Amino acid sequence: MPRKSRIDAPGALHHIIARGIEGRNIFQDEKDRNNFLTRFEDILSEISTPCYAWVLMPNHFHLLLRSINVPIATVMRRLLTGHAVFFNRRHRRHGHLFQNRYKSILCQEKTYLMEVVRYIHLNPIRAGLVQDLHALEEFPFSGHSVLVGRIENEWQDANYVLRLFGKKKSGARKRYKQFVKKGLSMGKRPDLAGGGLVRSYGGWSQIKTFRKSGTKIKGDERILGDSDFVKRVLEAANEKMKKKYLLQSQGFNLEMVANRVANLMGMQSEDVWAKGRQRRTVEARSLMCFWATRELAISQTFLARKLNISQPAIGTSVKRGEAIAKSKKYLLIDEISYKIRNVP
Repeated sequence: MPRKSRIDAPGALHHIIARGIEGRNIFQDEKDRNNFLTRFEDILSEISTPCYAWVLMPNHFHLLLRSINVPIATVMRRLLTGHAVFFNRRHRRHGHLFQNRYKSILCQEKTYLMEVVRYIHLNPIRAGLVQDLHALEEFPFSGHSVLVGRIENEWQDANYVLRLFGKKKSGARKRYKQFVKKGLSMGKRPDLAGGGLVRSYGGWSQIKTFRKSGTKIKGDERILGDSDFVKRVLEAANEKMKKKYLLQSQGFNLEMVANRVANLMGMQSEDVWAKGRQRRTVEARSLMCFWATRELAISQTFLARKLNISQPAIGTSVKRGEAIAKSKKYLLIDEISYKIRNVP
């Protein structure tokens, strides 16, 4: 059975789980972990990707991230490749370090953000790496120690999580600790990391209740949320995929995107590719980068080489291009034409 494509969109909340191949360790000691965290910090700071929770276990790790300007797939590719190269060189090994495919679960924020934060941060206790909550607060390789104020780092957005527990930081931390403590009696919570439909509804007992009442429910292993949320996400993803395939069938490529930008902005196509910091050139290039990455799924790495600028500059251009497209209501292809051509 073919693997389903990943689901992502600007603002989406992702629970990421990556494991060592054949269950092997991906961290041998503190030097491995510290190098991973330094690399992680550099990537998040460079592309402005918020992190709300994280933990490093011997043979796997968990992250809770929000995609903003750069797809989560790009973040993970850089992180996993960089760590694997470092680890293999340091420990004189060859071959794959991680399982072929990390797990990415798109989460319904209102219902599950706090639950997933707690689930991730309780991993060291469940695995026996630390004995109790007091020891967990001192554990340096988890975002829990940041949320309770034991450790500080700039790349973890602790304030966003703490605001869910109260306006004043001291009170919020106290309520957060109480919330985490309650989670100890809930067990391993496979519904937060296991398979689709069961995960979305909190276990088989709830699923059976729905089925007996004749209630139709929908689930997907890539999504953690209620039935309506799953349906909305899948519909949006399907619409995005249809549009992508339509563009491909029409032969859309980067050059055609540049021509479309030039036509909208009343300039020559070669001016879109021009170097320099003139306002119209920068706006045109930004709009092209936005459509190239979001509509055609062209990688930012490729665009950086093509335009001979840095990858962080591409990320900035994509964000600027998105703002231009929204403010001026620019579309890569006419929506009416898209709907007519896309009639089943």
